[in-house]
Amino acid sequence: MIHFSTFFCGALLCNSIPHLSSGLRGMPFPTPFARPRGVGDSPPILNSLWGFANLVAGLFLLSRHPVGLAFGAELAVLLAGALAMGVYLSLHFGKVQRSRHRERAARPPC
Repeated sequence: MIHFSTFFCGALLCNSIPHLSSGLRGMPFPTPFARPRGVGDSPPILNSLWGFANLVAGLFLLSRHPVGLAFGAELAVLLAGALAMGVYLSLHFGKVQRSRHRERAARPPC
């Protein structure tokens, strides 16, 4: 159970990064609250709130199950969670961006 919590902690901390950075830059970015879910853009303030919620949840889990910086099983599980989320997000949002570019290219010029 502790390894699951640590893995999820890494995933949450990784997921906070794109949402916080989009919100702080004032840029829209997909969230689970957008329509369509995870594909449509949400406003920057919602991204800031969602990113902050992910950060707080990840830090809460980290406080419940501290991970040392010495390489060991706990750090490996935390990094695996961050890597898994990072790979998933890059594949998902890469597909979203490619779809948007295709839609823009298919639109006739104004």
